Amino acid sequence: MRERFADSDSFARIRSKGSNNRRGRGFDDDSSDSAYEFDFEIDYEGHQDGSTGSGHTTDGPPEGDRWSSWDQSTPSEKGPEPRPDWVVTELAAVDTELGIVKTGKEADVFLIERAVPGTDRRTLMAAKRYRDGQHRMFHRDSGYLEGRTHKESRVSRAMAKRTAFGKEAIAGQWAAAEFAALSRLWEAGAAVPYPVQILGTEILMEFIGDASGTAAPRLAQLRSEDADLDDLWGQLSHNLSLLARDGRAHGDLSAYNILVHQGRLVIIDVPQIVDVIANPRGRSFLERDVRNVGAWFVSRGLAEERVEELTRVLAFDARLD
Repeated sequence: MRERFADSDSFARIRSKGSNNRRGRGFDDDSSDSAYEFDFEIDYEGHQDGSTGSGHTTDGPPEGDRWSSWDQSTPSEKGPEPRPDWVVTELAAVDTELGIVKTGKEADVFLIERAVPGTDRRTLMAAKRYRDGQHRMFHRDSGYLEGRTHKESRVSRAMAKRTAFGKEAIAGQWAAAEFAALSRLWEAGAAVPYPVQILGTEILMEFIGDASGTAAPRLAQLRSEDADLDDLWGQLSHNLSLLARDGRAHGDLSAYNILVHQGRLVIIDVPQIVDVIANPRGRSFLERDVRNVGAWFVSRGLAEERVEELTRVLAFDARLD
């Protein structure tokens, strides 16, 4: 079992908690590219049973923002076993939102503390919440949804027409796809955040940063003097090889969705992971990943031949050659 990444410096300072205390609503779907499956039932009032329209249960905890949502996720909506020791599964636990880590076009990431009151059982997690249909820019929707349908034809039609209801269903598919990808990659031994659970359009995962809530920096923000270029390139090559041997490519890799925590490289943002065998553009996705992140290394002194060599190795590992 691997150790939790928990102590270092940041790509984004946590901003203080404000009024934006949102929670994703219940739109889960199944990810056909994984053994992890997600079934969802939609409440047409716009919220889950047992919750108010704001996303909070009416029976609130004595402290914090909400009771732990651990028991609201089904077994298939929880991370792979054996789980790391730091995962808090006690039903008496309380979730407290501490601030926002980063915002994006498709999702926002919040810092959550899950703790059992009166004990030392507590952990920090990153809560990635895909945005609602009115405030989201899914620039990759078309490619992601191509060839995908929902078991209910009315949901498929709504998704195709991009109605407000359909956009919520799309958000559920993105969240389910990312959770399934994280689970698959974790089990393959890749350096990704451990996926704790998924609930609707919210994914709770391992927080990559220190105990004070300072997030690890992105590779793109790492100063040259703080980077062990050869070691980081070796870690990247190993992790991309693990993906390739599983027939996968990240699909959108760059120096902006790789974190470096205490010298360890961690890959994030994986909802669009590509099956390089089944996808007719699989090779080009694989090559683009290497080319994009390789540009950062080359600009800091890595020989271009090593980037080209890695592309050839990954194509071989993925059985494309």
